[in-house]
Amino acid sequence: MQIKELIINEEADELGVDAISLVSNPAIESGFITLSKDEKLKLQAVDSEKLILCGPALIPNKKIYRKGPTKKDGYYIYFSQKTVRQASELFLKNNNQKNHTLEHKEKATGLTVVESWIKESDDQDKSNLYNLNAPVGTWLISVKCDNKEIYDDCKNGVYYGFSIEGFFSEKLSELSKDENDENNDIIQTLKDLIKEHEQNNKKD
Repeated sequence: MQIKELIINEEADELGVDAISLVSNPAIESGFITLSKDEKLKLQAVDSEKLILCGPALIPNKKIYRKGPTKKDGYYIYFSQKTVRQASELFLKNNNQKNHTLEHKEKATGLTVVESWIKESDDQDKSNLYNLNAPVGTWLISVKCDNKEIYDDCKNGVYYGFSIEGFFSEKLSELSKDENDENNDIIQTLKDLIKEHEQNNKKD
């Protein structure tokens, strides 16, 4: 199965992340990338008084399945640490802090990204305060939610996570040698099990 790296093509008219949505479930749509839910990395309502939400916006090197026209045409995508950092910088550079939606449909008001950072260390990072076990290189955000109704929905689990909205280019990525070796080991193990099963059946 193909693995494609998503990159930012700086010569394209549209590039990077232009909005962040609050969603209940993940979605990956053709040409338009929306990513969110992870059971261990959901957003946290971290300050009920200040109405602050915190969570990962984009996780590097995480393989995500994308459907093709048929099942055999499916493939995986991922973002490198370099692209995650580039996307986070462009998001702020283009003044998209107030661009938010609900479920990638309805425009949300009263939401502003007030903090944005890349996790540089497992031991020393603000995300540890919120029990967000994000890998190094993750783009994390804190959102000021002046819309009390939306904040309460997040707190009550109506919206599960942040999901980026943006356009990226695709680049075919070859499996690393270690991944190929691992896949070959799995295939050989399956072949050995089948062979052993057939021999046992002959004995019976």
